[in-house]
Amino acid sequence: MTVRHVLASDRGSSSVLSAAGLVTITVLAVALVGSHSALAVRSRTAGAADASALAAADALSGAVVGAVCDRAAATAEANGVALSACVVAGAEVTVEVSTALGPLAVRARATAGPPPPTAPPRGGGP
Repeated sequence: MTVRHVLASDRGSSSVLSAAGLVTITVLAVALVGSHSALAVRSRTAGAADASALAAADALSGAVVGAVCDRAAATAEANGVALSACVVAGAEVTVEVSTALGPLAVRARATAGPPPPTAPPRGGGP
């Protein structure tokens, strides 16, 4: 076998390697974008749960007018999620919201109520 014959048999192999490299990069890019989308949806859902719990706690304390769980549901809907559960226990409200990420459900739970009696004063003044 001559050197010329060996080199001639490798003809076209760089095309295959280039195609394999492009497929690998594409798969990794799709996985990266998918994971970032999932994190963004989870963060948005957690924020909506917090906002819904705070709105419900405001209604429970009498700071705003309305039924506690109705306020939570309206706030959840305004944030693009659905209210799954709303539980009032004493002066605290716990809400659970959910939204879809493809075939999966993303859920978040938050609790809100009055500040603790030993909370430091706000504003840093005397």
